[in-house]
Amino acid sequence: MQHFAIEVIDSDLRIEWNRRALGFQVTERHAAFEVEGIPVELDFMRLANAHHEIVLVHNAEKTYRMKLLPGADFDGPPNFHHAAFECGNRDDWLALLDCVRKECAEIVRGPVLHSFVKPRGDGSWVEKEAVCILDPDDHRIEMFCDLDTVDDDGTQDSASVVRLKGTGTEEL
Repeated sequence: MQHFAIEVIDSDLRIEWNRRALGFQVTERHAAFEVEGIPVELDFMRLANAHHEIVLVHNAEKTYRMKLLPGADFDGPPNFHHAAFECGNRDDWLALLDCVRKECAEIVRGPVLHSFVKPRGDGSWVEKEAVCILDPDDHRIEMFCDLDTVDDDGTQDSASVVRLKGTGTEEL
């Protein structure tokens, strides 16, 4: 996946939050109708040298309201569930977790080790260490490190390249 776009209530606040909490930089900002047929503000943000990994979308004509029960949607149309950001290693993940805690982001799950192999794991699938937070617009963001990989034979390997016995994929 290359990028995703999310609708935000306040572009300036979200840009600043994404900078402080997640380390994003602004590539470009565009006003609504700057180009014919594009009726929304668009803010392109990046983590590295790609033009953008996230696009903030704001419609000045829309009346926004927050979810009544963040993270607990029991009625309504299908919704975007979460976006996930992979950190290069556990130290980077812990540093990012520290940044989001300083921003007082609501942690809705974790930190947790997803593992059915490691003793301190939660017994779930997909070997990785993760935390899920809500951003200022109540979008769920997962941040993780040490994701397992899948070999050609369908067996999973942990990030430390340990074959995880008893694993396999649905499709090869």
